[in-house]
Amino acid sequence: MNLEPILDVINRKLMQSQNRPLNSTEILVLRGIWQYKTYNEIARDAGYTPGYFTNVVAPELFRQLSKLIKQPVKKKNCRELLTSYAAAQKEIEITPLRPNNGDTFPDVTLDQPSPSFPSGSLSLDSPFYLKRSPMEEQAYQEIRKSGALIRIKAPREMGKTSLLLRLLDYANRQGYRTVSLNLEQIDEAILNNLNRFLRWLCANVSDQLQLERKLDEFWDEDIGSNVSCTLYFRGYLLKEIDSPLVLALDEVNQLFEHPKVAKDVLPLLRSWYEEAKRLLVWQKLRLVVVHSTEIYVPLHLKQSPFNVGLPLELEYLSLEQVQELAKRYKLEEWTDGEEARQLMAMVGGHPALVQIALYHLSRKQITLPELLQTAPTSTGIYSNHLQRHQVMLQEEPTLKQVLDSIMSATEPVPLEPIVAYKLNSMGLINLQGNKATPSCELYRQYFAPKNI
Repeated sequence: MNLEPILDVINRKLMQSQNRPLNSTEILVLRGIWQYKTYNEIARDAGYTPGYFTNVVAPELFRQLSKLIKQPVKKKNCRELLTSYAAAQKEIEITPLRPNNGDTFPDVTLDQPSPSFPSGSLSLDSPFYLKRSPMEEQAYQEIRKSGALIRIKAPREMGKTSLLLRLLDYANRQGYRTVSLNLEQIDEAILNNLNRFLRWLCANVSDQLQLERKLDEFWDEDIGSNVSCTLYFRGYLLKEIDSPLVLALDEVNQLFEHPKVAKDVLPLLRSWYEEAKRLLVWQKLRLVVVHSTEIYVPLHLKQSPFNVGLPLELEYLSLEQVQELAKRYKLEEWTDGEEARQLMAMVGGHPALVQIALYHLSRKQITLPELLQTAPTSTGIYSNHLQRHQVMLQEEPTLKQVLDSIMSATEPVPLEPIVAYKLNSMGLINLQGNKATPSCELYRQYFAPKNI
């Protein structure tokens, strides 16, 4: 059973009755429910804390849905009730909800498709993806070089994963093998243990390459985990494949919070890059490292993978890019740039926030002045986005206190490295050296001390 047409019906009805559609995290929960995932699995896959989905997102989601369809909606009956409700609106053709072969459901179809609510990375065929020129061309050229290392850096929701998807797609079209691993999906116990982390790495690369796991044949406690892992890659994985291997490690900043492991793993990655200069087998490996902020784990200059290779730092969208996106959302009235300037005065060129605004405006159920007036409030289109950050801040009072001072200051505020790393990775601040300013007016207004 395809969820997307049902989402479209639900969103239209919510806009008519409650003046807001489902937000990005509510959609994540519904998609997880449709795939029979637990809240822990949904949170892990999306990079959130499980408690946020269980205690914040899901109760509000089910409250909204229950109010809409006038029946109590819970996780266990959500699929059936929403399917029946959407079919009853006579806006989609749908086969009654019956399992087919025990675990699959018939598709539903929608007469007139419309843009989906922006959530997560943009698919390869998305018309709303803006090419990052000339950055993408540089990345494509670099990935073809023997032993390449590419570093992609930007705060959350800036488009890192969307760019990574396109880089991996390009590599696949060159005939390369690709492996993509998200470090946010690793259990904390594994991140805290070097040996377990490196075995996790080797096991997952083996699985994605569809190779038999042979860890015990290469692992030797007498020579240590780093050397064992290196031998596994050099003597097994890279020898077994007959084409270059692109290994993409997303959210590497997760390692920064485990400095004992990071101090071994990050120099290990650097050593593989350096080995490609003298050993042919390592020239097969191309590394792509994706992270949210600057590293704060102290490393010797020659041990860090963050000062070699091709650095790609994603920036906010320009005025011209926002106008181009408006065209793609068919906002024909955005002709002279004035509307784009007004939107950017509130959210800067933050890609995710711009996409969400244009999505709502394209549906003609809210005007730009109304959107801007309510944006930094709990009833605006960014309410869940802002509440997610607020929950994280409430869990770390020190961060909240520092953010108070930044949002109320008239001058840039100097920060300690770890605090700067955390707030910058959330996208709440801009950094110039070690001094911070609010990253956009939306955050300054919402997170002003009187609101927190």
